[in-house]
Amino acid sequence: MDNHQSSIINRQSSVTIIGDGAMATVCALLLHSNGHNITLWSAFEDYANQLAKSRENTKYLPGFSIPTAIKITSDIKQAFIDKPEIIISAVPCQYLRTVWTKLRDYAPHNAIYVSVTKGIENETLLRPSQILTELLGKVNIVVLSGPSIALEVARGLPATVVSASNNVDNAKKIQLLLSTPTFRIYTNEDILGVELAGAMKNVIALAAGIIDGLQAGDNAKAALLTRGLVEITRLGVALGAKQETFSGLAGLGDLVTTCISPHGRNRRCGELIGKGYSLDEAQKQIRSVVEGVATTKSVLDLAKKHYVEMPITAAVAQVIFNDKSPKQAIRELMSRRPKDEFCYT
Repeated sequence: MDNHQSSIINRQSSVTIIGDGAMATVCALLLHSNGHNITLWSAFEDYANQLAKSRENTKYLPGFSIPTAIKITSDIKQAFIDKPEIIISAVPCQYLRTVWTKLRDYAPHNAIYVSVTKGIENETLLRPSQILTELLGKVNIVVLSGPSIALEVARGLPATVVSASNNVDNAKKIQLLLSTPTFRIYTNEDILGVELAGAMKNVIALAAGIIDGLQAGDNAKAALLTRGLVEITRLGVALGAKQETFSGLAGLGDLVTTCISPHGRNRRCGELIGKGYSLDEAQKQIRSVVEGVATTKSVLDLAKKHYVEMPITAAVAQVIFNDKSPKQAIRELMSRRPKDEFCYT
C-alpha cells in the first residue's frame, strides 16, 4: 500500500448518505466503524426525527443501534453543511431523479458520488450513475455493488462486493474507505456491467421466488439461475459491458445471494406470487420497494431495443403484469424449441 492510500484510510473523511433504507444505514455503520464523520439524510422529516430519537432503523434494519455520532437530518442544507468529500446515494432507482432534483443545487461538484442503487429508470432506460450525471453534471461516480444482504453485513458476517468506476483511483478510494475486517471490496472498471448486473439480477430473483412458491424444486432453481445469468450476460455484452463482469461478484455473486436469501425482497415477492398472491398483494406484504418489478419493464425495453432474446424476463413480465399462470409460464419456457446450450441467438 502506498503512502497516498494509507493517508486515505487514516484520515477522517466527511461523508453524507442520501437515503434512510437498510443499505444506507449499513453504509453509515461501516463508515462509523472506520472513524469517519457521517451525516444520514432522509427525505421524510417525521422518519428522520424518529431515527434521530430512537437511534434504530426499525422499519428497514431493526435491531441495530445507530451511534449518536452519526448525524440524522431531513434538512437539505444540513446534509451538505460539512462539505462532504464522499456522498453515498442510496435511493431506490425510480425515485432517484425526484430526490436528486431537489438536492442538486446544494451538492458539491468535487465530491465522489457512490451509488448503491440497483435498477434501471423506466421512462429513460438510464442506469443510476447516468441519472446522477444527467442531474449533477460531470461528477466523480463510483458504483458499489455485489452480494451484500444488509442484515448480514450489519451483523458483521463476511461479505464481499466491488467498487466500480471508470476512474480506478476513485474506485480504490472507496475500496479503502468502506473496507472492514468483515467487508471486503474489490475494484472493477466496468461500471456499465456492474450496474446492469445489479439491476437485472432482481428480475431473475422474482422468478426464483416464483419457483420457491410453486415448490418446483432445486433442479428448477439451478436451471433458472444458470439460464438467467445467460440472459443477463447476453444483454450486458450487447450494451457494451465486459462478459467477465457477469461471472464475478456483481454478476453471479449477487444473483446467487438474491435468489436464495430469505431476506431478499425480490425473491420474497416472487414467492408470494408463486403461492397465488397478486402482484399488488405481494408488494403490500413486503412493505418496501421491490426494485425488480419496475426493472422488469426496463430490461424488456432494452432487450427489444437491442434485439436481445430474454425468455425468462419475458415470462416474469407475463406473470406479474398480465396475470399469466406461473405454471403455464414454466411450461412455455420448458417447451421452447431445442437449442445448443451456448447458442447466443
